[in-house]
Amino acid sequence: QVQLVESGGGLVQAGGSLRLSCAASERTLSTYTMSWFRQAPGKEREFVAAINWIDGHRLDGASVKGRITISRDNAKSTVYLQLNSLTPEDTAVYYCAAKKTSGFFDLRAEVYESWGQGTQVTVSS
Repeated sequence: QVQLVESGGGLVQAGGSLRLSCAASERTLSTYTMSWFRQAPGKEREFVAAINWIDGHRLDGASVKGRITISRDNAKSTVYLQLNSLTPEDTAVYYCAAKKTSGFFDLRAEVYESWGQGTQVTVSS
């Protein structure tokens, strides 16, 4: 199981930006899809974005499309999530997750085999 450690969360005002990082223990992630999920108080875990490591193909969740960028750094085995134009609705714990890549993007949290501990993003109004 790949180990994942998120960082970069914090308190920001509405309209601000954050860049979250997820460092993976594996030297190579070429067989993995890496994703970000978030969970707000009283809500279910929600898909945010995914990236296939081998080819860089990406998928953004509908709730954040146009405001986020998911990217990767091969040398650092790290995936990033750039969050822009943040609103209080973006307040949540953001989790990094990993699964073996399949032929399609799967937005279900239950198919991911590895999870980080989460990093808190709080957006003030």
